[in-house]
Formats: sequence, structure tokens, C-alpha cells
Amino acid sequence: TGASRGLGAALELALCRPGTHLATLSRHKHTRLDAHAAAHGTVVKQHPADLTDAAETTRAIDRLFATMPRNAERYCLINNAGTVDPIGQSGTLRADDIAQALALNVAAPMLLTSRFIAATAGLRADRRVLNISSGAGRKPMAGWSVYCSTKAAIDMYTRSVKLEQGDSGVRIVSLAPGVIDTPMQARIRASQPDAFPALDNFKAMHATGQLSSPDDVAARIVAYLERDDFGQTEIDDIRNY
Repeated sequence: TGASRGLGAALELALCRPGTHLATLSRHKHTRLDAHAAAHGTVVKQHPADLTDAAETTRAIDRLFATMPRNAERYCLINNAGTVDPIGQSGTLRADDIAQALALNVAAPMLLTSRFIAATAGLRADRRVLNISSGAGRKPMAGWSVYCSTKAAIDMYTRSVKLEQGDSGVRIVSLAPGVIDTPMQARIRASQPDAFPALDNFKAMHATGQLSSPDDVAARIVAYLERDDFGQTEIDDIRNY
């Protein structure tokens, strides 16, 4: 999900390999994906969807799973779409902005994971779910009360699903990707100091070249997704690898 820009766009290009069927869900199509996939022997289908709209998300998911091959060796869901907005002190936040963040960051990955588990039930295949989380879900930050809370929710959801699935079901991980040079980081740097007190730290990381490139992080995440021990540590950070 969230495949049209940033880490999601880098991930989908990195996932293009011979024999892979790739489906994406995002508001906009990735303009380079079809040609890139064809050159790498990948079957691709881009599904436009606004994941803040539960009804639209459900329809897109139904279309996706209706055309899903039933004979794959492995099925993977990557819940990547997310928003850092709204940025601001808690007393200034608007109801609509809070609701949209909860819909995209929490409800959408929960719904997708639920339908993924149901759609792949009974298949003789390795099944994996990777939730792209954030260190912000494990460390509170002023001005990010909504973002931190939504990412903490995804961490706890991941832990709960792992308990439900046990050792023989879907393997699931909530993975922090580190600080990446994406449009989300540009949005953070455009915020106001009174809304986000740690603003200068993020500007300094950008100015001193401390942000990881999306392509590099995507390559590391794809390698992580293929590890034999995937799922043993359900709350993880790609910087550990």
C-alpha cells in the first residue's frame, strides 16, 4: 500500500522479480512501474484506492483478492501507507484530521490484514504480513501525539495477531524503517516549531546527510522479508540488520 511515492514506490520496484505477481493499492499510479515490471518478468496490477475511505478500501481489496493466484509458494502483504499528519499540539488538532490519520494508519492495515488472512486461509503456502511502523510508536514526541499513537497501535495489533496465528499461521512483523529521505520528511521539515518542537533535529539530519535513501531501505526490507526467521521478532527495526 502507499505505492506511488516514497518508501512504497521504492519497495514496489525492488519487489519486481521474475515469477512475482505484484498488486498495489494507492491513490495514484506509479508511472514507471508497469514498464519496470515488464522488464523484470513481473506481473503487476495497480489498484487505485483512497485508504482513508473504508468502503472504497473494501471494494479495492475485494477486486484484488478476486484475481489473486491460488498457487503461489508465498503470499506477502506489506502495509506501508501512512501519514504523519496532523502535526501539532493536542489542543489544536481538528477532528477530521485525527479521523483521517486513524483511518489510514490503523484501520486500513487492520482491514487489509484481516482480509489477507481470510483470503489465504487453507493455502499450502508461506504467508507473511509486514507492517511498516515507526520508532515514533515506541517513543513519545511532542507534536506527534496522533502519529505516535497510531504507530503504537500497529505495534500492539501486530503482537495480538501473532498470538492468534501461533507457530503455524501467518507470520507478522511491525518494522520501523528508520529516517528516510521521502516526501513525509519534507512535510515534517515544513511544519512550525510551535507545532513540532523537534523540528530543528529533523532539519539538521537532512542538512548533514543523515537520512537514508528510499532505494537502500527498500532493498534491505525486501531482504528482511525473505529471511527464514521472519516473524520470530514481531516488533523490529531495519536498522538492526
